[in-house]
Amino acid sequence: MMKKMLTCLFLLAGFVSRSQELPHNPLKDTSGKEQQDTSYVVIHKDQRVDLLIRKQAQINEETSRAARRTDKGFRLLVISTSSRDEALKAKTKVYTYFPELKAYLWHQSPYYKVKAGNFKDKKEAEQYQKKLNVYFPKGVFIMNDIIEVKPLKPGEEEISL
Repeated sequence: MMKKMLTCLFLLAGFVSRSQELPHNPLKDTSGKEQQDTSYVVIHKDQRVDLLIRKQAQINEETSRAARRTDKGFRLLVISTSSRDEALKAKTKVYTYFPELKAYLWHQSPYYKVKAGNFKDKKEAEQYQKKLNVYFPKGVFIMNDIIEVKPLKPGEEEISL
């Protein structure tokens, strides 16, 4: 009985190992010499893909931490609340009505604060404060803050007003 089981096991192992061999290589003829591959794959690529890649690289460069400078300036405090949902709605509202302003969501336990803008000049912050007060009737406040300043491109000079 044991001999029959071992014999079956060895036959099965031989069959399994034989089935693991690689399939016939179609690039070899019957003499064993390799033939040259004459099949080609043609890839059609839309030129807009390259444009998108370049644009994304530019965006990545502009938004990377190394490419940003900081300076003293002003931001607008839009809302200070203990509700995260309320803060996210306020940030969305800022982006909806003022897409040119960058909105920041800060969490200082237990409050969520939404600040908007990077103003070097207080007069510009005051102008936006009046506009934002329409959408946030509880009040928008100007505060001193460290702001992000876009880096100067080669050949540009900083203009102070």
